[in-house]
Amino acid sequence: MNASAALALQLGGLVEYEEALGIQRRIHSEVSSGVRPNTLILLEHPAVYTAGKRTLEEERPHNGAPVIDVDRGGKITWHGPGQLVGYPIVRLQNPHELVGFVREIEAGLINVCQDFGITGQRIAGRSGVWVCDEAGERKIAAIGIRVASGTSMHGFALNVAPDLSAFSAIIPCGIADAQVTSMERELGRAITIEDVQPSVERHLFDALAKVSA
Repeated sequence: MNASAALALQLGGLVEYEEALGIQRRIHSEVSSGVRPNTLILLEHPAVYTAGKRTLEEERPHNGAPVIDVDRGGKITWHGPGQLVGYPIVRLQNPHELVGFVREIEAGLINVCQDFGITGQRIAGRSGVWVCDEAGERKIAAIGIRVASGTSMHGFALNVAPDLSAFSAIIPCGIADAQVTSMERELGRAITIEDVQPSVERHLFDALAKVSA
């Protein structure tokens, strides 16, 4: 990645999902038109369910909770405090190679988990990062991407220390036979967004440098 493709970092703190979506769209327009460098947004959201384009009706909350429908890939998920959300808005070297882009994000998040002694991995046919052992398969990070005008938006959600009970009202990412976990649960100790964010910045910058134009 050359200097003109350098990544900027925008930190948002706790931001309502729809407000963040507006910020994403503005930055996406600026990045895709070349007036802004590739940008990684890191933030948290207040509790909210969001549904990607492939979400089925039976996968939505059975408790009547509101859902925001969005134009990303993937299915339904939950965002909330304790979950670090990243929106990489980058011009891609090969905009048609979306799978390769997702794999680089997965690799970066696997490295983040490794920094904290958690063995994250991929599962064939399923996006995101998983923890797998004799207790089963548990998703620790979800990914949902959209590419428009050769530039990505939406992104990933890493479960650092969220309230995992919120996932019980839905079929997360449309996968009924797997659990959801967090770094806190896997480590068996308290951990914060502030603990994890420097590792995410480092590894995601490295990962995005491999695919950014």
